[in-house]
Amino acid sequence: MLPPLRETLVTTERLVLAPPFRADFAEWADVRERSRAHLEPWEPAWPDDVHTKADWGRRLKAWHSSWRNGRAHVFLIRRQHDNRLVGGVSITNVRGWPAQAANLGYWIGAEFEGNGYMREAVGTICAWAFQVLDLWRIEAGTLPTNDRSQRVLAHVGFEREGYAREYLEIAGKREDHILFALVRPAMQR
Repeated sequence: MLPPLRETLVTTERLVLAPPFRADFAEWADVRERSRAHLEPWEPAWPDDVHTKADWGRRLKAWHSSWRNGRAHVFLIRRQHDNRLVGGVSITNVRGWPAQAANLGYWIGAEFEGNGYMREAVGTICAWAFQVLDLWRIEAGTLPTNDRSQRVLAHVGFEREGYAREYLEIAGKREDHILFALVRPAMQR
């Protein structure tokens, strides 16, 4: 049984991961807009109306629908001590048996980089996905030049599995990616 959207909260020592809701719009738009130069090179091309209420509404509708049908689980990452939004993490493209696999995505605001928040959030959301979603594999891809992202994955236990040519559209152009995967730990099998 899938966890209810409104009742899902995943916590770490320093962070709270929770699904996004309408009230998160202003802070989400502010963090992402202030981090635009930092984020745009690593993400699909941003729509012309990025960070508007219309953009947020489309995203929320898609995220909530995907949660309800078990295809994706999007979380915002907040610091516990001040409730400040620092980034986001998602488990998407969830595939059931026999694959029991999904894809991992994440982003962090420029001013919060270098504090270990993403390692903490990624490790925690992967453990959550293995336990709650009963996944066997979690897959991730990074641009070959994204060393920071590769270090996050390695720190959490992801292993490099391959290289995919023209794997995803990033910043308006098809880009090669290095592919990584994390397999459910033996103690959770």
